[in-house]
Amino acid sequence: MSAQKSKPTSVLGALFGFIGFSVLAGLLVTIGVTPAIAVAGMTASSTIGVFESIPEYIEIGKLQQRNTLYAKQGGQDVPFATLYSENRVELEWDQVSQSLKDAVVAGEDRRFYEHGGVDVTSLVRAAVGSVGGGELGASGGGSTLTMQLVRNIRIAQSQLIADPAEKEAAYDEAIKTTIDRKLEEMKFAIGLEKKYTKDEILLAYLNIAYFGDQTYGVQAASQHYFNKNASDLTTEEAASLIAIVQYPDTRNLSTPEKYEGNKARRDVILKAMYAEGFIDQAQEQASLATDIAGYVHLTPPTQGCAAVTASGAQYFCDFVKKNIKNLTVLGATEEERTARWNTGGLNVYTTLNLDLTANAKLQLDKWAPATETRLKLGSAVDSVEAGTGRVVVMTQNTTFSEIDTGDRTQTSINFSTDKDYGGSGGFQPGSTYKPFTLIDWIEQGHGIYESVNATPRTFYLTAGGDRTGGWAPKNDAGERPGNMQVTTATAKSMNTAYAAMASKLDLKDIAGVAQRLGFHRADGREVEYINPSSILGSNEVAPLTMATAYAAIAAGGKYCSPIVVDNIVDDDGNQLGGQPQQCTQAIEPQVAAAAAVAMSGLWTVGTAPNALPRDGYPEIGKTGTTDDKDQIWIVGATTKLATAVWQGNWDGKKVSLRSYGSPNTGGRYATTRADLFKAVQTVNNTVYPGTAFPKPDSSIARGSGVSVPELGGSSVEAAQTMLDNLKLDYADGGTQASSLPAGQVVGTDPTPGTVVSKGSTVKVFTSDGSGAAAVPDVSGQTVANAKTAIAAAGFSPDKVGIAGFAPGDGKNQCRVAGTDPAPGTSAAKDSAVGLTLYGDEQGGDPGNCK
Repeated sequence: MSAQKSKPTSVLGALFGFIGFSVLAGLLVTIGVTPAIAVAGMTASSTIGVFESIPEYIEIGKLQQRNTLYAKQGGQDVPFATLYSENRVELEWDQVSQSLKDAVVAGEDRRFYEHGGVDVTSLVRAAVGSVGGGELGASGGGSTLTMQLVRNIRIAQSQLIADPAEKEAAYDEAIKTTIDRKLEEMKFAIGLEKKYTKDEILLAYLNIAYFGDQTYGVQAASQHYFNKNASDLTTEEAASLIAIVQYPDTRNLSTPEKYEGNKARRDVILKAMYAEGFIDQAQEQASLATDIAGYVHLTPPTQGCAAVTASGAQYFCDFVKKNIKNLTVLGATEEERTARWNTGGLNVYTTLNLDLTANAKLQLDKWAPATETRLKLGSAVDSVEAGTGRVVVMTQNTTFSEIDTGDRTQTSINFSTDKDYGGSGGFQPGSTYKPFTLIDWIEQGHGIYESVNATPRTFYLTAGGDRTGGWAPKNDAGERPGNMQVTTATAKSMNTAYAAMASKLDLKDIAGVAQRLGFHRADGREVEYINPSSILGSNEVAPLTMATAYAAIAAGGKYCSPIVVDNIVDDDGNQLGGQPQQCTQAIEPQVAAAAAVAMSGLWTVGTAPNALPRDGYPEIGKTGTTDDKDQIWIVGATTKLATAVWQGNWDGKKVSLRSYGSPNTGGRYATTRADLFKAVQTVNNTVYPGTAFPKPDSSIARGSGVSVPELGGSSVEAAQTMLDNLKLDYADGGTQASSLPAGQVVGTDPTPGTVVSKGSTVKVFTSDGSGAAAVPDVSGQTVANAKTAIAAAGFSPDKVGIAGFAPGDGKNQCRVAGTDPAPGTSAAKDSAVGLTLYGDEQGGDPGNCK
């Protein structure tokens, strides 16, 4: 806001109705050319007293200016947004064209360089015009440029007040046109003249004046109306600009309808410039003949995030704006920070990478277009630098708009952020939540190579030490696996395996891990963990939060809160600093390394084999899908950068993303999310190339699990004893057909060598004896009779053969001396039975045994 001129009759006419010119002149002499205007009934002496009670000075101070946001593009810092309370760029003296300086003096205060802040001649002329009802000349209603500056300073000061009621009251006070207000303006004007040079006062006026259409100061006005800098204005452009200041709402150049009023005042100023010798007659005539429409080049407003032209950067811009209250470098309190921001003149160097953001926006529009008509499709991409928390990508498939037009492609809701910072209540993350269970599993001493029983069944979990009710989760494709290694369960995102893992943990501890990694509900409510389904991602969360959590895992367990400002430089060139990195070692590096091993299987044997860029940079990741398939995710990370890609219904409906796909690409959204992630992360990796993830110690990867021993052939009693010694529970698995004798152990589930948690149950299977038989005693029989007897016992006659000879007595040659296995021994029916025969006296083959 800025001062506008009103008709002077209201104040000056009334004043001079009560006091004569000679009295005024005498008063000025009495107080040392200090002006005063008496109110009705006041004597000269009392007027002096009122005047001297007013403070001596008013500071020009800082003016509200634009704040400019910068981001990286092509490796360089480039401006991409301007945010301000008042559209103003404060200039130095040599940045203002001489034409502007001449125009404002000629048009507003011809004796500016002659008077001491108050021009008595102008006051008298204005009073005469007021009393006579005549029109005022080029210099207006008696207020000098210095007096106008005073009023504008008071208005500017009112706009820095945070409290709305106080702000409005201060503004109303600043624009009052009462006698005492005029007196104050005169006193302050003289104070300004004592403290500042004429050029400083003139420059301050040019920087502070309001030029209509929400434009303040000559630089912003020049850019807005003429698309050029204030240093480059022609004579007629300068005169047109100054023509606005008296009546900025009706004489500005925002529409052709206002050109006539502007031209009338412009021509008065041009003639005054000629009269004062600022231009020659040729220039005057040429400028007077110039058509305003020929030099007005109105530029669109640059204020606000909706005006940002950098592809995809609008929502990040809005997030920065909403984070002003957190920028401690601007002040100790939120009020101080807001006031400093409103004063403006700040160059804000953000964390955003415009190149990566533009690519992400391009891919969203291709794979998840907001123009989708079968559902209200939302999608967002957020990338966070591991180890710092710097947000380098934040974009979504819609267009930022502060106004609800009913267009499904436009919204002010920022899908990436919490409700307080963008209006979104978040989205269920599905299985992208599982790494928090994985990490708690490792922290509790379990290993990633342990196996768990993933058979679908009813699970009973623990939450804060209390047992929950029964829970029977299903797997996404209805799988019914048995024992699964944790690495495989993670890659294949098997719900029942994770339920089995959670049954050995506490849901409160799992939630605690998530919160250490920055997880929180987007709607501000407490994270819910009592319900067992919480381990499958039932708490609504913002995509930025998930990207930040995965960045922490990728950074060796170092969690850093997301930040968006690297540095702020004020209008004096002082570097104020940015958002401090707030990092904690949320999980131990070895735990993070073990989790990374399990999370790396997504791209090979897991649920998103086609999502990996396969550019040589190792990545970890996880997919997520809600029960209704209305929200789908992929969150992945290299050691340098984590990226969350979310797609879903943003109107609360539950339309399955497995039912529809982008008309641009074909395929279902739930399937092509891999293509979307790959297209984003491939470009991200060119700027943030990752390295190999650290390998965990074998003891951490293995954990405290034990290998299931080989129990085959042992007795049940021996098997129980061995399992007890290993802290494993014995369970009778029943009998199985086996060649082992009935009652002997034939196998286990899990199989021997499988690593399981202590306390796990091992099913032990015993032989039913159906595959074995007792070897009969065929001693003294011929070979033929022995084979017949052995076959009758259940053995294959084809597997009965002569194994050797024992010394004979000549009468028992070729008779059976013994068998292997020995008579009465239980053996597999398909096993071989060797016959030892009597031979010659030396035990040799007599040569005729058959």
